[in-house]
Amino acid sequence: MNSEPLLVEAIDTFSSLFARARECEADATGMTLATADAEGRPAARIVLLKDFDARGFVFYSHTDGRKGMELAANPQAALLFWWPHLGEAGVEVRIEGAVEPVGADEADAYFASRPRMSQIGAWASRQSRPLDARSTFEQRIAQFEREFADRDVPRPETWSGTRVLPRAIEFWYGAKFRLHERWLYARDADGRWSKRMLYP
Repeated sequence: MNSEPLLVEAIDTFSSLFARARECEADATGMTLATADAEGRPAARIVLLKDFDARGFVFYSHTDGRKGMELAANPQAALLFWWPHLGEAGVEVRIEGAVEPVGADEADAYFASRPRMSQIGAWASRQSRPLDARSTFEQRIAQFEREFADRDVPRPETWSGTRVLPRAIEFWYGAKFRLHERWLYARDADGRWSKRMLYP
């Protein structure tokens, strides 16, 4: 079986659901990102989806914060979207796969599109490291505002994008009495995609 049509089908299904979710959810881009460190200890947090296509699903963050270091040590991730206002009883999308960094040009272009204070914040934050007082962070913000006054803010080397390369994409459609419907698109070791229904 040709694998590509099933991947395209899965991405098209996601795209259609995502478009509908953007009309009824407070922020359809919010997704849980799960990672694990080198010892397999898991962690999860909310990040925002910034781009997606057949290559994968992209988010941006510091590469030297906790999630960045976990992804460097164990380059696998899972994403979870929960859109409670879609369908009969909500829609959940689960994505699992390896990760890779986006290209520098892609990261630069996205960083340039961010609000200026978000750009300054990327420089001021030492993500995941201890902070003695909020005032210290505010002083760092002021420091970088002065440093980049009257010029464009460049992207920090330790701030970039990560693309999750889908190995599995599951669509969960909620129904009454927990009689849900689940469809799993999965890639095998040879790169072939399959599609099957799962019991709820």
